[in-house]
Amino acid sequence: MGPAAPCNICAVDCSSCDGSCRGGWERARAIAWQAYAQGEYVGHDRTAHVPEYRLRVDDLLDLVYRVTREETSTPYLLNVGDEVRVESFTDKELDRDLIVQPDGTITLRLLGQVPATGRTVPQLCEDLEKLYKEYYPVPAITVTPLKVNTRLEDLRQTVNSQYGPGGQSRPATVTPEGTIALPVIGSVQAQGLTLGELQQELNECYREEIEGIEVIPVLVQRAPRFVYVLGEVGTPGRFELSGPTTALQALSMAGSWNVGANLRQIVVFRRGDDWRLLATMIDLAAALHGKQPCPAGEIWLSDSDVVIVPKSPILRADDFIDLVFTRGIYGVFPMQAAINFSKLSTL
Repeated sequence: MGPAAPCNICAVDCSSCDGSCRGGWERARAIAWQAYAQGEYVGHDRTAHVPEYRLRVDDLLDLVYRVTREETSTPYLLNVGDEVRVESFTDKELDRDLIVQPDGTITLRLLGQVPATGRTVPQLCEDLEKLYKEYYPVPAITVTPLKVNTRLEDLRQTVNSQYGPGGQSRPATVTPEGTIALPVIGSVQAQGLTLGELQQELNECYREEIEGIEVIPVLVQRAPRFVYVLGEVGTPGRFELSGPTTALQALSMAGSWNVGANLRQIVVFRRGDDWRLLATMIDLAAALHGKQPCPAGEIWLSDSDVVIVPKSPILRADDFIDLVFTRGIYGVFPMQAAINFSKLSTL
């Protein structure tokens, strides 16, 4: 073993403390503190922050669209914008290429407008054969699809980013109501879902409207998360939570504590899932003074938590004296009289 090999040092493993976390440094023992030796700065491969991430308001997603090109289980039904070729072996004057119009019809010689949407190609061919028998004994009509899946193509054009970052994708931000808005299917609930659950929901919604498309949601950027620290700290304010953060780490971000801070009664306010107000009081005095290795007050903070470091009783008394005697009534009307102890009278 060389000088860079991992070594044990005397330390306290807080996983072995009791529920009260009142144990002191007397519980210290040799543990593998420097498993990576000089590589400790890289960080350990700790367990995941959460077992599964659930989307929340202001999360930014990139929705990747993929054409599946899989065989469908049901016959294709013509849509508006599809193009077909109608031919007759009896009369070549009937031959023409037709686009299904917005009203769902195609216009044919002799027949005028004929419904086409919602019909398969064989069904449309059968319809035209029957209609043309009024004019020809044997119409011999054939219908050939030239351009189909126009709704799918329209969707591809909508999400096409070939002149931007590239690919068939579309950004979406979870709105304050917890939804994302997408072409064709409109608003879809996203808040509280995992990426896998959202993918399943999106694909089911699209499957009801368009066959042959798959949507894959990718989390691009998480919504910003903040903790608020105020009271007797160096720099009170709002601080971003970029990773798991404890109460001590929040105090560090706020510039440590001021002299006169009441570290035994730090208050943490939190909003529950239904926005109800929760509050707890923690004691970090022993930990900050180096007397307790496993403080019970070293809790994990959540987004929008408010940490208040109050003043100690001595500091509050000092503020009272300053307000009343220095800047209060005695500061405005100072006592001008002097006491003559020899005459026991006021001059």
